[in-house]
Amino acid sequence: MLSKKLLHSQTHIWNHIFSFMKSMSLKCAIQLQIPDIIDRYDSPMLLSKLVEALTLKPKRTHFVYRLMRILVHTGFFVKQSVSATRQYDEEEGEGYSLAPPSRLLLKEDPLSIRSSLLIF
Repeated sequence: MLSKKLLHSQTHIWNHIFSFMKSMSLKCAIQLQIPDIIDRYDSPMLLSKLVEALTLKPKRTHFVYRLMRILVHTGFFVKQSVSATRQYDEEEGEGYSLAPPSRLLLKEDPLSIRSSLLIF
């Protein structure tokens, strides 16, 4: 019984220590305009396409997967299997689309709350 309470207590503390990661990941996504980029793509967007659309230095592009993983876990994006056919080859993988909460983060949405999030 004591070990279960200890485990619960440790989990509670770790959740508080790392809770800032969720809000900072969301702020980063907005600053990179990820919701707007995915919305304009108009279908689930492969990670490779998202990386191409972002204006990042090449050595930072491998962090996009980790960022999207957090944002999917927190319910701002949805990940699904996708196949995109190009002229010469076929690319398959995991694609990202907007979840309902991320619609409120779009620049042009009349109910957008992105400016409130960027204050912090």
